[in-house]
Amino acid sequence: MRNIPILGLILLIFSNIGFAEESLPDLKVEKIEDGIYLHTSFEQIEGWGLVASNGLVVLDNKDAYIVDTPISTKDTKALVKWINENNFVVKGSISTHFHSDSSAGISYLNSISIPTHASKLTNELIQKKGREQAKFSFDNTSHWLVKDKIEVFYPGAGHTRDNVVVWIASKKILFGGCFVKSKTLGYLGDAVLDSWPTSAKNLISKYSTVRLVVPGHGKVGDVSLLNETLNLALEGVASTESAKPATSFDTPTKAMHEDHQH
Repeated sequence: MRNIPILGLILLIFSNIGFAEESLPDLKVEKIEDGIYLHTSFEQIEGWGLVASNGLVVLDNKDAYIVDTPISTKDTKALVKWINENNFVVKGSISTHFHSDSSAGISYLNSISIPTHASKLTNELIQKKGREQAKFSFDNTSHWLVKDKIEVFYPGAGHTRDNVVVWIASKKILFGGCFVKSKTLGYLGDAVLDSWPTSAKNLISKYSTVRLVVPGHGKVGDVSLLNETLNLALEGVASTESAKPATSFDTPTKAMHEDHQH
């Protein structure tokens, strides 16, 4: 009988360890420049561990635009609450590709009547995943979310077929999302590797005056992030050419839940 309390204590300790492992850091919001805030949300992803995903809140006076939703509904709610508490008004969102680290909050934003935007192709891919689409879509290479202020541009396929970037014209800040990479190309399960180098060149040419580049994952940088993306994509293409036919990038190199690709 004396062993029962000890056993119960052991079970309690292990259950607490499990809970600690499952807990995630809270949503982070930090100012990177006047009118520009970086939001970072976190998710435990099998094969990758704790993944931090970036997005922006871009202000036009008191109007706030969300560039990529946080990776969960919970953090999207937290972001909207933060915006409201700072006396801004959410006027819309743009999701730069169909993966959940860009689009997971669309359903919640739709439910509170915030205009959600995505490319036509992104919406099609979201629908194929059985998730709720953005309310508004566009089918042009370039699209103004806010005229002459927030531009959405499609450089070509790379990380995914549908990846777009967002340019804040007055600040010369580029949100590259998951198209822009550092050190590694990351998850390649939906990548179009052969097109990525050309798409990266298109991006570098289009925004040669860029000052700050915000990747979907990792630290804010400068134009060197675009050049690094190009070099990584070229190396990736070279690797596939040398490895054929034994190796293919059609499948991910690590196990990863399909709704949390990054």
